[in-house]
Amino acid sequence: MNGNALLNIGIFGVFVAATLVVVIRASRNTKTAADYLAAGRAFTGPQNGVAIAGDYLSAASFLGIAGAIALNGYDGFLYSIGFLVAWLVALLLVAELLRNTGKYTMGDVLSFRMRQRPVRAAAATSTMAVSFFYLLAQMAGAGGLVALLLGITGKVGQAVVIAVVGALMIAYVLIGGMKGTTWVQIIKAVLLIIGAGVMTLWVLAKFGLNLSGLLGAAVDNAPKAGEKLLSPGLQYGTSGTTKLDFLSLALALVLGTAGLPHILMRFYTVPTAKEARRSVVWAIWLIGLFYLFTLVLGYGAAALVGPDKINAAPGKANSAAPLLAEALGGPLLLGLIAAVAFATILAVVAGLTITASASFAHDIYANIIKKGEAEDKDTEVKVARRTAIVIGIVSILGGIAANGQNIAFLVALAFAVAASANLPTILYSLFWKRFNTSGALWSIYGGLSVTILLIVLSPAVSGKPSSMFPNADFDLFPLSNPGIVSIPVAFLLGYLGTVLSKENDAEKYAEMEVRALTGVGAEKATAH
Repeated sequence: MNGNALLNIGIFGVFVAATLVVVIRASRNTKTAADYLAAGRAFTGPQNGVAIAGDYLSAASFLGIAGAIALNGYDGFLYSIGFLVAWLVALLLVAELLRNTGKYTMGDVLSFRMRQRPVRAAAATSTMAVSFFYLLAQMAGAGGLVALLLGITGKVGQAVVIAVVGALMIAYVLIGGMKGTTWVQIIKAVLLIIGAGVMTLWVLAKFGLNLSGLLGAAVDNAPKAGEKLLSPGLQYGTSGTTKLDFLSLALALVLGTAGLPHILMRFYTVPTAKEARRSVVWAIWLIGLFYLFTLVLGYGAAALVGPDKINAAPGKANSAAPLLAEALGGPLLLGLIAAVAFATILAVVAGLTITASASFAHDIYANIIKKGEAEDKDTEVKVARRTAIVIGIVSILGGIAANGQNIAFLVALAFAVAASANLPTILYSLFWKRFNTSGALWSIYGGLSVTILLIVLSPAVSGKPSSMFPNADFDLFPLSNPGIVSIPVAFLLGYLGTVLSKENDAEKYAEMEVRALTGVGAEKATAH
């Protein structure tokens, strides 16, 4: 192992040790289910806003988007635009209302005026599915990143790396719960935004703080793409199908955020709906600033590293940002930026894992198996911890299978599932008086089934050299992202399921509407 690899391991080790100390300290005050699953609702709006930015600025944002811009220019930057615009949907439609009507999970909101057990089971199922797709992306990013740092090129070595990431993630969640995870996300968000900001200024300084000079150098260093790097269409403009694929991707990104369970769960860590709204405003500013940085980082990687070197590196597009760091500041900056990227992955996978385990413990175990009468709240926390271990193991295996895929793209699939299975049901629940249990089940299970089926039958999984299984060929659905079909289908299924059922509880809707808009009764248990 060379000196650079040892330096990188040292920097990464310092970060892991520091964050584990923070997690252990945070765990001392974790005594109840509310502490473990919702951080005792003790975070302020600004603190939660930074944590949301930490949760949202995943490996896809840092590694995937920088790589997509380096290789595809303008089309890669469209990921950033989609991810940011999505926050307006979250701010205007769901943040405050969800905080008032829920307790720990999305299942609390959906089951407020519907039959508890079937709706909670459906909500937990879709939460697990979205979390799994998102975890795949983070684990794939971890494999490529550490492979680049340590010079590990073999599949077995990268699989071991992914397993180590999974083990660390499980440790964070078991020890610290939501409090520990939130503090890790806050630390990571600060480090990531500062690291990206320093690199952005460094890149611009190389070109005399002249953005036009940077863009010109990127074009010169990417002869295959040339001027196309600066205009729309390099990735998505080659045919009618790819243009439709872009529209589908944009729909999934813009509508998916408001249905992501690990983002929705963050709204329960603040004491009031006002703080939930403040936290989203803080998150939007921080996330917007970061995505401006990705534009410079992506074109900087094209100009200073070049597409050929990026494509030849372990992790391919995901290696653009670390390779740029190495080109700017040598092994030390590479080690620091890689440690920040690794922190990004660890924080996001910890957030996803606690969300999925909380959904199982609170919705499935406490409210379905035990019918809301668990022996004590400690039992719910024990079940959440055991579930976290299982989720960790499953995500390790999935990450090994997905290693090498562009993680911004893998995350876009998670957004498609969230936008199809979760968002229609959440919006109908909050705003449609007639909506009922049947409609919720049709939209969640229908949206989930259609999305996953179309993903399996898409070129993302088989039929192309860049597919997950390149040697197989069952790509019957032409689009890589199914959002343009699955989202309208899920809304339609929710409508049909509702109107074909006679169930209608107007009183419960009136109660939910008052609570959603005023917050009256929001601190009480939401089981009915």
